[in-house]
Amino acid sequence: MLTLFRRLIYSRLGAVIALSALVVIAIAFVIGDIGGLKLGGGAQGGPQAVIATIGDQTVTAADLRERIRSDVNNFRQQQPTLTEQQYVAAGGFDGTLNRTIGGIALEEFGKRIGLAAPKKLIDQQLAAIPGLQGVDGKFNNDVYKQLLQQRGLTDRQVRGDIARSIIIEQLQLPIQGATQVPTKLAEPYAALLLEERVGEVGFIPAKAIGAGAVPTADELKTFYQRNQTRYRIPERRTFRVAVVSPESLKAAAAPTDAEIAAAYRAQAARFAARETRDLAQVVVSGQAQADALAAKVRGGTPIEAAAKAIGLEAAKLTGVDQTGYAAQTSVALAKAVFAVPQGGVAGPVKGPLGLTVVQVEKVAKLPAKSEAEARATLSEELGKAKLAKALSDAQEQIGDAIDAKGTFGDIVAKRKLTVETVPPVTAAGIDPASPDRRPNPQLRPVLDAGFKIDPSEGPQLVPLGADGSFAVMIVDRVLPPFTPPLAELRGVIARDFTIDRAQRGARTVAAKVVAQVNQGKPLAQALKETGLTLPPVQPLRAARAQLELLGARAPAPVTLAFAMAPKKAKLQAAPDGQGWLVVYLDKINRRDGSAPPQIVAARRGELGQTIGNEYLEQLVRAVRAQLKVKVNDAEVAKLRAELMGTTP
Repeated sequence: MLTLFRRLIYSRLGAVIALSALVVIAIAFVIGDIGGLKLGGGAQGGPQAVIATIGDQTVTAADLRERIRSDVNNFRQQQPTLTEQQYVAAGGFDGTLNRTIGGIALEEFGKRIGLAAPKKLIDQQLAAIPGLQGVDGKFNNDVYKQLLQQRGLTDRQVRGDIARSIIIEQLQLPIQGATQVPTKLAEPYAALLLEERVGEVGFIPAKAIGAGAVPTADELKTFYQRNQTRYRIPERRTFRVAVVSPESLKAAAAPTDAEIAAAYRAQAARFAARETRDLAQVVVSGQAQADALAAKVRGGTPIEAAAKAIGLEAAKLTGVDQTGYAAQTSVALAKAVFAVPQGGVAGPVKGPLGLTVVQVEKVAKLPAKSEAEARATLSEELGKAKLAKALSDAQEQIGDAIDAKGTFGDIVAKRKLTVETVPPVTAAGIDPASPDRRPNPQLRPVLDAGFKIDPSEGPQLVPLGADGSFAVMIVDRVLPPFTPPLAELRGVIARDFTIDRAQRGARTVAAKVVAQVNQGKPLAQALKETGLTLPPVQPLRAARAQLELLGARAPAPVTLAFAMAPKKAKLQAAPDGQGWLVVYLDKINRRDGSAPPQIVAARRGELGQTIGNEYLEQLVRAVRAQLKVKVNDAEVAKLRAELMGTTP
């Protein structure tokens, strides 16, 4: 239930995220659909304008505003530059509103049918959160009260949201776990996969319109004012970074002569003279079969052929010594195998998996290695071990220094680390002043971490790679978002204006072609009559199975064709702003009869993965209808406008 919260709170950076939404839970219904539990915001504030009424409960503007703020903060973990306005514009407002209403509606319904969240269970949920535990691993009420005070929450709010999540979970799990779909229900969906759409696609490129006249100063000014968000430079941050890598510690981790000598003495058996063998072995369950196999191999039949004749396969082992082989099998089997000469057969001998027959394919005598001969191997092994420990020790010591409130300058000076300064960059690592320049790719994790923390925090440790390297990082400056003035962007604005004008011209032509085709004129003829030099009409033919297989990679005209009626044309923007497409659907070819059984079975399995959510969505809708949920559209519009900054 609180998995996300618990996962976040374990890490240094995650704690910042988790504590900002301390146990305040929003139920994740995506536009009326339920997908599970996520963190959200709590209800706060005094008397407020009512956004919605759900049974005996209400959602105020303050409630919804706080929940939206919390959702934005959560989404920023994947998209650090996300703003509240962008979230609302992308449909987040409706999503948060529906999640909030749906959660309260299910809670009300659950209470009415007798479901409850016992105080003991709520206590257990709180006590299980690591961030609220003391050094003894038990729930610490003082820490809990302190965090509540920091976040402006009350114990009643937190417990109320946990109680709601418990009640909803009791309703949700039995329904969402449904996976059985009748074959008859799957058959029409399977038949749809075989449906085929046939049509044509015409293309009006923007470049066919031409550049047109040089834009005037007034045109550039108007275009700039209408598109300021397009040229807005997002928040940038500067960093100081010092990297601790294996290479930087390699010299200090070099093993000494004394360490190498000690390792040689400790591993004397490893470098003593020894014998290794290449083996082929077969494990058989029955004694008679094992005896017959051994006799056949001793008679000259290759062990691979003899094993294959009884439906088995010989396993190959190369370069094994007696001690290692005994550890893998048994002492008795190893003794028998190393007692026969090259080409000889041992067994059957009882091993851990059954009766084993082994043929010795090769015997190699390895001479003893002196300390000088073993030096290179031991030096490499000891060096790796010392280097790993040096990295671990350095990370622990620097972490302790950070916890002791040490400054970045003191930490790097004490360890004599080289400091690299990262110029002002966005979260994507772009320096708008030098867009072609990118920071060191090794520092990508530093940027990801640096845009997630509060700039006022001190130095941070950031892991960099699987080799154990890490960075000590601090945020130096934060440059807020801004839009450069028109004078600085005049050349770019003029270029974009010209492109936009050609795009709009191409759209006008394409819209006229669509109108003519929908009146019965052939697409090729309508394109020819534009008087422009245009590419030839391209055929379109695709089955729905292809569309589903490609998913988001499906060409846009193919996707549109499956959302159209036959004998109709529609307008569609070409990729990358190149112009406009005219998609004409000529006919739909449907398969007669049912789909093959294997396709029906596959479709039935796919539906089974989602049917639980469908049932759950129906439950939410039914509950909302029963509770007579009322939404105040006027207050919704007012709050939406406030969040978008468009309030008159």
